[in-house]
Amino acid sequence: MDFILTDEQLAIRDAVNDLCKQYPESYWIERHARSEYPEAFVDALGKAGWLALLIPEEYGGGGGSLTDAALVLETINRSGGSGVPAHAQMYTMGTILRHGSEEQKRWLLPRIATNEIRLQAFGVTEPDAGSETTRIRTFAKREGDHYVVNGGKVWTSRYQHSDFMLLLVRTTRYEEVARPTDGLSVLLVDLREAGDAIEVRPIRTMTSHETNQLTISNLRVPVANRIGEEGMGFRYILSGLNAERILVASESLGDGFWFIDKAVAYANERVVFGRPIGANQGVQFPLAKAYADLEAASLMRYKAAALFDAGKQPGFEANAAKLLASQATWAAANAAMDTHGGYGLAEEFGIERKFREARLPMVAPVNNNLILAYIGNKVLGLPKSY
Repeated sequence: MDFILTDEQLAIRDAVNDLCKQYPESYWIERHARSEYPEAFVDALGKAGWLALLIPEEYGGGGGSLTDAALVLETINRSGGSGVPAHAQMYTMGTILRHGSEEQKRWLLPRIATNEIRLQAFGVTEPDAGSETTRIRTFAKREGDHYVVNGGKVWTSRYQHSDFMLLLVRTTRYEEVARPTDGLSVLLVDLREAGDAIEVRPIRTMTSHETNQLTISNLRVPVANRIGEEGMGFRYILSGLNAERILVASESLGDGFWFIDKAVAYANERVVFGRPIGANQGVQFPLAKAYADLEAASLMRYKAAALFDAGKQPGFEANAAKLLASQATWAAANAAMDTHGGYGLAEEFGIERKFREARLPMVAPVNNNLILAYIGNKVLGLPKSY
């Protein structure tokens, strides 16, 4: 596999970087201080076509590869910004691309491509189910040409800034299926028409990424908005998780390299006892180790993306990329904080904001311990631990 970026990919990186320069660190610090969604930045990404990069050209999109999309998100985060407020649109549409009907694709994708509508919300996790997705209780009862949905979701991000939401529901209850993965379905919910059927409670977190708990009461969704076959939703969701892992790993890597860039610049400028602090091995070695680990994680990410673009489902590679990227970035975050000392805690340096954001990929969208359990069981053939 060739992991050298092409001229076109270098042009993508440069173009995204130019856009990000219009939203400097002060923009992100201000959004964070106010707990505001970066609406202007996300709108600019959409208008420039970057959020439609994975949509085939026949539907008005960019026709790019997952490697291209990974490069976009890494570049955003390495610039000091965050792709998290917009990244879901890149991987949620994959469910529609792979499993939606032609009618659904032609109705929805061109409007996403022109930034007319957003598909940013993804309702999967529930308070009592957590990572055990097959145990969700949100139930969709069919009544004629509609489903009536009742239940609730948690950690549903970007709800207030999305026109549609992919919603995983049970159409056959857990107790009535032969296999736990049966009986789950995916619905495309038009949030503009949901009204009072969905009650939203924002969840304040240690980062400024907007997320919510949803209570769903008698929400009516047309059967025509079901993606694929009834009862096959678990498989449809799983088919997109490898893309999600790769893209999240790319964002994390962008943060990691940002930490290294910031710390190296500061270590070269900060003089204590008559010399730059970067000359001290106690400062230098943690940064060097974190950088080496980031580069190694980046190679695994590119391998996973290359396999995905070749039509494979790289379960190990995608999960390992997310695991390694999150660990390397957390090490880079700590090294950058140590390098800056007390100034690392000051908002104006940006380290404290990114430091908190760097902790998130260790536990979400999948906990690293679950990745290790997956590798142990599915890859190494060890007994299943859960």
